[in-house]
Amino acid sequence: MLLGFAAAALATAACVAALARRAERKNPPTGLMMSVGGETIHYVVKGRGPPCVLIHGSLVYHPDFIACGLVDLLALTHTVYAFDRPGYGYSSRASRRPCSPLEQAHLLRQCMARLGISGATVIGHSMGAVVGLALALQHPDCVRKLVLVGGYYYPSDHALTLLRPITWPVVGRIWSYTVGALSARLSFPRIVKSIFHPRQTPAAFGLWVKKELMLRPKQLRSSAEDAGLMNQSVRTMSQRYHEIQVPVVFIAGKDDRIVDPEDHSIRLHGEIEHSELVIVPGQGHMVHYAVADAISRAVNEVM
Repeated sequence: MLLGFAAAALATAACVAALARRAERKNPPTGLMMSVGGETIHYVVKGRGPPCVLIHGSLVYHPDFIACGLVDLLALTHTVYAFDRPGYGYSSRASRRPCSPLEQAHLLRQCMARLGISGATVIGHSMGAVVGLALALQHPDCVRKLVLVGGYYYPSDHALTLLRPITWPVVGRIWSYTVGALSARLSFPRIVKSIFHPRQTPAAFGLWVKKELMLRPKQLRSSAEDAGLMNQSVRTMSQRYHEIQVPVVFIAGKDDRIVDPEDHSIRLHGEIEHSELVIVPGQGHMVHYAVADAISRAVNEVM
């Protein structure tokens, strides 16, 4: 029985690896590559003007901001830098150590320094909002303004923290090629439906954000690692939120099923006096697809 299980696991892993290679052949990287801190970071640049840095959430990668229209809108007035976070898209993520939001912010700061970016407006969605906050806390010199969309800012008894063992190198790698890969394929339609609820999934999402790239083992493991490290990270960061001095705009969907706006965006808005709050009725976690124009205005307005 044990031999049969091992054979099935090896066959699954081989199939999953082949699908990942095929996805990468069909969807090659479209941007630039940079080596920082032992990682290779993929990013795209568009427009001309003051710098604007986009940090995507979990599951997806940088084309999420193209699909919702933000890159094109912001490029009218800014130089837009959209990064693939470590382990997503075509950015690497070392399996030898967990990569917390604090570490991701440190790597992003190195990228920005290499590109000569300072005083940027930083837009983060979901986990990208956590990385944006970490960037403002650790490297306040490089952030002029924060626009945080659907972010998770305080620890809670979230079921995804059960994924913490996936941060372990060997366990995480095996999981991402076997159980994780199979369960992700089965649950993918339900997951996408839930993040866009209550609106329908826009056609642009499937056109730009390729399913097979999102289902690669490295990206599944990165998403699971982010979830497993989330509580620990925001518990540490939340003790320092009072240190944030830059203007902050919080945007959240009133019907977000993934991150409760009352427990996170509304609560943190109450702690930061120099912040604005926009709660969008009838929208869920992917609220940026509905209010890309409002986000663009928030970037351009002086608070």
